[in-house]
Amino acid sequence: MRIHRFALTLVLSLKLTLLPWGSLAAPSATPMTGEEFNAATIGRTFYFSSAGQPYGAEQYLPGNRVIWAFVGDDCRDGKWYEDQGMICFVYDDNPNDPQCWLIFDGKPGLQVQSMQFPDSPPLIAVEQSPEPLACLGPNVGV
Repeated sequence: MRIHRFALTLVLSLKLTLLPWGSLAAPSATPMTGEEFNAATIGRTFYFSSAGQPYGAEQYLPGNRVIWAFVGDDCRDGKWYEDQGMICFVYDDNPNDPQCWLIFDGKPGLQVQSMQFPDSPPLIAVEQSPEPLACLGPNVGV
């Protein structure tokens, strides 16, 4: 478990140090649809930052399935769906608490704004990879 947390923190920290923050551009004005989001994410793992700090990573699988991990935390299985222009996520450990976001295609990557906390900084996808999310421990991911 500690190895997983360290590895995820290290990967996100390295990816953030390589990010040219000065080139951060405004996202597109229109949130992505479910179809656009699926096309942009399926088969990939995205690494997110918030306010310049590592935040977490999510792997996007067929059938709208996902695996999410906050930096330093265990992986969680879930699903996403489109609802009234938002992309909402429900995770197996808390199925009655959907997390809904407006997702924009921006530079350097996806920019994701929480609808539960609209005043919080957006999450920025600072890197993406075709490699699966590394989940170690009792709930080992794919």
